[in-house]
This record gives sequence, C-alpha cells and structure tokens, in this order.
Amino acid sequence: MVVSHFLKWIETARVCERAAAASALGRAYINRDLPFEDRCAAEAALTMLLDDPSAKVRGALAETLAHSPHAPLQVVSVLADDQPEVAAYVIARSPLLTDNDLIDRVAAAGCAVQRLIAARPVVSMALAAAICEVAEAEACAVLVENGGASIAALSLRRLCERHGHVPRVRAGLLADPRLPADCRHLLLVKLGEALRASPLVTRLIAPARAERLVNDACARSLVGLIERTPAAEHAALISHLRLGGHLTVGLLVRAVAHGAIDFFGAALVALGASAPERVSALLAGGGEIALAAAFRRAGLADALHPVLTRALRIWRDVATGRRLAGAQEVSWLMLETLGGDKAEGEIAALLKAIHLEALRDNARGHALAIAAA
Repeated sequence: MVVSHFLKWIETARVCERAAAASALGRAYINRDLPFEDRCAAEAALTMLLDDPSAKVRGALAETLAHSPHAPLQVVSVLADDQPEVAAYVIARSPLLTDNDLIDRVAAAGCAVQRLIAARPVVSMALAAAICEVAEAEACAVLVENGGASIAALSLRRLCERHGHVPRVRAGLLADPRLPADCRHLLLVKLGEALRASPLVTRLIAPARAERLVNDACARSLVGLIERTPAAEHAALISHLRLGGHLTVGLLVRAVAHGAIDFFGAALVALGASAPERVSALLAGGGEIALAAAFRRAGLADALHPVLTRALRIWRDVATGRRLAGAQEVSWLMLETLGGDKAEGEIAALLKAIHLEALRDNARGHALAIAAA
C-alpha cells in the first residue's frame, strides 16, 4: 500500500521532502481521488503527521487542508491549536471550525488570532458579537473593515463604547452604512474627548478656549449628523441624546436654524409636547398660540417661542416654494426677533454664532466653486 510506504519513508526523509509529501497527501485526500481503504489509510497518515517535529511540515499540511470542507476534522482541530504560524492557515480559512470553536478562541487567544478570525471570509453575527465584546482594538478594526462580516446594531454600539477612541476603529465604523445615528453621535463624543486630550490642543490653546472650540465643533458636527439621519431613526437618536444630556435647548435652536424640522418635531414629541400627528400638523401649519402651547408643554422657555415660530414660518415658505433661504438668512431673522445685533443673552449669542458659521460656510463654498470653475 502506498500509504504504508509513505509512513516508513517519512522517518528518514528531510524536512523539505516531508513538507512536500504532506501537502501532496493532503491534496489527494481532500480531492477524494483515493479508494475507500486508501482514504482511511491516508487519514491515519495525516493524523500521524500532526506529530512531525517540524513546524514547516505541519504548516504545509495546514495550508493544504485549510480551505476544504472535506479535510479530516480531528486533523484540522489539532492544527488550529498548533503554534501561531501553523494554526493561522486553519483559523483564517477552515470551514470546519464552527462558531463555537471560533468564539472560544476569540475569548482565550491573543490579538494575532483574534485578527485572523475577524478577517475570515464569512463572520456570522454571533461570532462578530463575541469579537466586539472581548477582542482587542486591532481585531475589532479588522472586523469592521471586513465586508463578509454580519454585525448587529447592538454589536456596533458595543464597539463604539469599547474602542470608539481608536482612530482606525472609529474610521471603519463611520464608513459603515449600517451604523445607527446614536452610535455616530457616540463616536462624535469620543472624537471630542480625543481632541481635548491631544498634545497640540493642550499645549497651544488655553483650556477654556479649547473646551469652547471643541464643544462648538461637536455641536456643528451633531447638526450635520442630524441632517443626514433618516426620519425613522430620529426617535432613537433623541433617546440617546437625552440619556447622555446632549438634547439641549442650544441643539434644538441649531436644528431649527438649519431646517431640521422633522428632528425638532420628534424632539417635541419626546419632550411631551403632544402626539406625533398633532406635532406634525402644528409644525406644518399651526398658529402662534398653538405652537407656543406645544413649546410650553415641551418645557421650552417663553423667550424662545417667538424665535422658533419665526424660523418655522420661514421654513414653511421654503417648503412650499414661496421663498429661498438657508441657515444664514434664517439665523439672522431669528436673531432679529430678539433685537438683532444689539440682542444679549445666551440664545442671542448662540444665534450670532450660528449666523457667523453659516456666513463662513457659504463663503468657503463660494470660494471653492470659483476655484473649480
């Protein structure tokens, strides 16, 4: 029998010869070219090769068997527990390793093995959940960059919580269209924390000014996030913002100034102004008294009512095509309701800041358009 000669031969063969023979025997087995008896003998020989003292031989065997669903399970299982350079072939590719096998390895192994598992061609939702829960940041970054990974929204949220401060993980998450809006805001908060702690900021800018600059940048980014968030996700985002203390009066004023009326309506509903249908009707055509009553039920100060009502009227005209306006004009008209440039107070200061930001953004866009012409 050929296999019996093979087993005698490997006792004296050189390492390179044994490696080539192991690869050839593995290919013959997974291709099913052998009669039944020879196949059984070949399986026994493959099992014997697991005891070969050379990692090169065991590595050649692992590389050959890694892709096949027809490889002997007991051989694959042992190879998966071999030293890293041997096990890598099997862990990264073998279809014989179940989710439970891989989850156990994620929990017990180091970052190198975790990366291999995260990069597998197909990563199930259960396996991805385990990686998000316990793996190191590098492995999690590989996971979010893997197009073959199925990651649940809950696991994405856990990734944001655990590794949102790591730039590569954060970039991968933000590039994922599956990422919910509340997770995007959580990453925005993590980015703000990283900016505050960066050496450039701490060494060159006074703490109070750095805090203000970062807060302003985060607020502007949050408005951009709101504008890109589908209406169906507004309720979840608002719930997340309320829990974190980020659903502030300032945010609502910014949202209205930028025309995020659907978000503003969802916030009014969450704050107890009225039922969703009633709030939608008020925002679309409600009078000043009815709007003021809704604002009051939502806990908004009376001083804000005329400012918000003015903005809503403008956006109604924009929606019906009777007017052209953007954040620059709307913020100025809101400020005008408080007295224009001479107005004082926190809301006036906020509206001035929004107006100046809109002026800068429009000027920058104009300059870029000129440069591109």
